[in-house]
Amino acid sequence: MNTQIIVIFILYVLMMIGIGVLFYKRNNTIKDYVLGGRSLNPWVTAMSAQASDMSGWLLTGLPGLAYVSLAGTKEAVWTAIGLGLGTYLNWLFVAKRFRAYTEASGDSLTMPTYFESRFRVKSKALKIICALFILFFFLIYTASMFVAGAKLFVNVFGITYGKALAIGAVVIITYTTLGGFLAVSWTDFIQGILMFCSLVAVPLIMIFKDPRVPSAEGLAAVKDGFLNIFPDSDFSGLVIASALAWGLGYFGQPHILARFMGIKKPSGVRPARVISMVWVIISMAGALMVGMVGKVFFAENPLADKETVFMDSIQALCPPVLAGILLSAILAAIMSTADSQLLVSSSAFANDIYAAFDKKASDKKLMWISRGSVIVISLIAVAIASNPDSEVFGIVSYAWAGFGAAFGPAVLFSIFWKRMNAPGVYAGIISGGLSTIIFHYLGTLNIEGFWGTVFGIYEILPAFIISSILIVVVSLLTKAPSEEIQQEFEKAKQLANAKD
Repeated sequence: MNTQIIVIFILYVLMMIGIGVLFYKRNNTIKDYVLGGRSLNPWVTAMSAQASDMSGWLLTGLPGLAYVSLAGTKEAVWTAIGLGLGTYLNWLFVAKRFRAYTEASGDSLTMPTYFESRFRVKSKALKIICALFILFFFLIYTASMFVAGAKLFVNVFGITYGKALAIGAVVIITYTTLGGFLAVSWTDFIQGILMFCSLVAVPLIMIFKDPRVPSAEGLAAVKDGFLNIFPDSDFSGLVIASALAWGLGYFGQPHILARFMGIKKPSGVRPARVISMVWVIISMAGALMVGMVGKVFFAENPLADKETVFMDSIQALCPPVLAGILLSAILAAIMSTADSQLLVSSSAFANDIYAAFDKKASDKKLMWISRGSVIVISLIAVAIASNPDSEVFGIVSYAWAGFGAAFGPAVLFSIFWKRMNAPGVYAGIISGGLSTIIFHYLGTLNIEGFWGTVFGIYEILPAFIISSILIVVVSLLTKAPSEEIQQEFEKAKQLANAKD
C-alpha cells in the first residue's frame, strides 16, 4: 500500500466533501437542492452531464470489454459509436426543447413532475409510476458504481471488498447529502476534467513509455481495434445493432436530463453541446485504446479481472504521485455518476412520491426528506453491490436500457408531437419499463434457436420500439389534448427558439 497514493486519494476526497459543505448553505428550497435554481453555465452543464453520464464504466467496463478479445474490442468500438451518436442527438434535439418545456410547464423540477404538468394529469399515479421506475433502475445503476469503487480500492489499497465498498459509499453519501444539485454539478465539472486528462495520458504512456509495448506494436493494436470492426464469423450484425442501440438510452436518462433542466438559459445549450462532444469523442477513444493496448501489455500475464486494466496499467507504469492523480480519475468517474443518481432518486422519492401523500409538506421538509432518501437508497445499493464478482458493464447496461426505454420515447414524443396525450404517456412509460425487465430476464435464460437470437439482442432496442408504437397508437385512439395543452406546446417551442 503506497502512502503517497493514499495521501492523494484522501486530499481528493476532502476536496469533494469541501465543495458539498460550501454549497450546503445555498440550498434554501427544494428547487435549490434539486436543480440549483436553474443557474448552471454551459461549461458546468456540459462537463457535469458527461461526467455523470459516462461514469466508472468508462474507465473500467469499456476498457475491460476492449481488452478481453477481438470480438470484445469490436463490441466496445460499436458501443462507443452508438454512445457518441446518442450524445450528439440528445444535445441537438432534446436539450433546448426539454429545458424550455420544463420551465413553461409549471416550472417542473423533476421528470415525473414534468410529465404530470405537461399532460395535466390530476391523479398522482403517473408521478408515482415514474418515480418507482427511477428508484428501481437507479438502485441497479448506483450499485454498479459502488462495485467500480470497491474494485478500485481493492486494487489500490489491497483491502477486502466489503471494506472498500463501505468506504466508497460513505464518501459519496456525504457530499451528495450536504450540497445537493450545485455541489454535484460542480464536483462533476472537476471530475470531468480529471477523467479527460487521465484518458488522454494513460494510453499514450502505455504505448510510448514501457518496453513491453513497443510503439509499433502498440499502435498496430490500436489500429486493428479501431479499423477491424465489421461483422465476421465471430461477430454478427446483431451485436452491432445491440451496441449502437446504447445511443437510444440517452433520451431517457434522468440524471442527464436534469442537467438540461438546470442550465441557466436555453441559448446555453449550443456551446455546451460543442464542449460535450469534444469531451466524449476524445475520452471514449482513450478508454478504448487502454483496452486494446492492454492486450499487448498484459499478454504474458493476463489479468484476472479484465475491468482493472486501466488501474493496473497506471500502477505498472507511473510513479506513485502521478499514479495517485491518474487513479483518482476512476474515483472521479464513479463519484460523478453515483452522486447524480442518488440525487435524482432521492428527489423522485421526496418530490414525486412523498409529496403526493403529504401535500402540505414545506420546501424545507421535502429537502430533508430528499437528504434522508440519499442514505436509504445508498444502503440498498450497497447491498445489491455486495457480490465481489459483479461486472460493472453488465449492471450498467441493464439500468441504461431501463431508463432509455421507459422514458426516452415519452420525452421525445412529448416535446415534438403535439397530439400526444396522457393515455399515450402512461402506455409508453409502463410498456418501455416492463419490456426492458422482461427482455432482460428472458435473455438470461440462454434460450437456443430463433428465440434465443431474439432475446439475445440488447433489451433497449425492442423495448424502445414497443414503447414508441404504443405511445402513437394509444394517443391516436384516445381523446386529443385540450386546447390549453396545445397552446403550451407552441409556447415551449417558441421559448426554445428564442434568442437572448
